[in-house]
Amino acid sequence: MIRRKPIEEDDDNPERWLVSYADFITLLFAFFVVMYSISSVNKGKYNQLTYSMGSAFTGDIRSHEQKNSDKTVGDDSKIKGQQKSVIKPLPLSHLYNEKMRREREYMLKMGVDLSNMLSPLIINGKVRVVQNNRGIRIDINDSLLFSPGSAEISASASTIMNEIYSVLKSNTRLIQVEGHTDNTPIHNTAFFSNWELSAVRASSVVRMLSNSGITETRLSALGFGSTLPLTENETELGRAKNRRVSIMILNESQNQQEDSSVEITPK
Repeated sequence: MIRRKPIEEDDDNPERWLVSYADFITLLFAFFVVMYSISSVNKGKYNQLTYSMGSAFTGDIRSHEQKNSDKTVGDDSKIKGQQKSVIKPLPLSHLYNEKMRREREYMLKMGVDLSNMLSPLIINGKVRVVQNNRGIRIDINDSLLFSPGSAEISASASTIMNEIYSVLKSNTRLIQVEGHTDNTPIHNTAFFSNWELSAVRASSVVRMLSNSGITETRLSALGFGSTLPLTENETELGRAKNRRVSIMILNESQNQQEDSSVEITPK
């Protein structure tokens, strides 16, 4: 009978796993040390960076200590308990906001002046003065300017156009004249459709403003036909309101339009 050979014992240290465990713990400790060093913030350097950014935006190149030395006791008492913004608004934004405020006030005053001058016609429903995001729009009933189916300005239109001209000549705003008709079709030797009638009527008003002294580069004419009615065309009163010429005094001036032009080239 063959005797089984006894199992030989391992001569290595049975606790060698402790070495790997210790290495793992050391690496884990180093990892957390690195993470902590990254997360900790140097308050002094952070404040210096913040004030440097604020100075770059505001144009104030004084140091943090100089700014603190400029404060008075009265100033500290006013700002105590309040959170101050480090980065102040850009000076250019203040100038832009102030310019826009003056523009709105100027356009509003212009609209009020026009309403006061044209108040009798506004009361009678012949004229409307409306202010929107584009500027000021003056809607003039076609009966004040033209004969039915005609694009020749009548002699009686000079009174209302002179009043409007007295306001337009005092500024450099762009002026867009829009012709509108009702939905009644027209087709004769002079006008093939309402498109031609509305466009020629707008051009006639532009020509009258140009002859009065308005710079031609400020003027433009558009014909919309019956596409933009003010009210329904089912009644004679509604059609009469839709037959109109609108003089649009735009918010932008001639210089602003030229500066905003950008040429787009193919890539």
